[in-house]
Amino acid sequence: MEVKTGKTTTEQSWTVGEVALLTRLSIRTLHHYDDIGLLRPSVRTEAGYRLYTTADLARLWRVLSYRELGFPLAEIAHVLDAQPGGEVQALRTQVALLQEKQRRTQSTLDTALAYLHAAERGEGILNMTNAELKDSFDSFDPAKHEAEARQRWGDSDAYKQSAVRTSRYTRADWEEVRAELNAIYARYLALMGAGTPADSAEAKAVAADHCAHISARYYDASPEMMRGLAEMWVADDRFTHNIDRAGEGLAAYSSAAVLAWASELEE
Repeated sequence: MEVKTGKTTTEQSWTVGEVALLTRLSIRTLHHYDDIGLLRPSVRTEAGYRLYTTADLARLWRVLSYRELGFPLAEIAHVLDAQPGGEVQALRTQVALLQEKQRRTQSTLDTALAYLHAAERGEGILNMTNAELKDSFDSFDPAKHEAEARQRWGDSDAYKQSAVRTSRYTRADWEEVRAELNAIYARYLALMGAGTPADSAEAKAVAADHCAHISARYYDASPEMMRGLAEMWVADDRFTHNIDRAGEGLAAYSSAAVLAWASELEE
């Protein structure tokens, strides 16, 4: 369809139904994108019909590309409407998340292959090599430092709340918890790699999600408690070493981000 968009120019445009056919999206989805401001048709006819322009379709292509990368719709709108550089930063973060997801998928595949090879040899898990067994259980260690944790915080409400919650966790639950934390680490690392200060709004947003992760999975974490954790990440070499396994300098950066976030809330 062609419509007049000015006094002397004519531009190709498409109805919502035509765009639905072109993209294989439902009309309902396109209407939803319009309602939330993610993709609004730029042209309105004299009869009141809204039409999509070439620029609108270009934006839709980007929307679908970001959706394929796993961005939530609200974040896609923020990225597309961001200031110059915002889209690059968002993509860096998403690349880091996808790389972490790829690493976890490869680790799961390697474990499955180890089990398969042991089964094909007719040996079963009990006859797997120590290296294979270690790889299988490397990401599942919920009891690590349990005795020390009980000694240091056993009388606290937070420890008791965490003990009750985690006592019900299966191995699959622990894998999910670990995946969530790795995703948070990947976001910190993406910001580090981009040279974003730890006290920036972006880093503090990750710190807020870090707090939400701990509150959802372990115990209700206040800013004051998060401050204590952040200080421990850099004061205790064991925590620093463990966190920095995900990326050199991560412990210091995440600690600084959480401290900045906590200070902002405590002001």
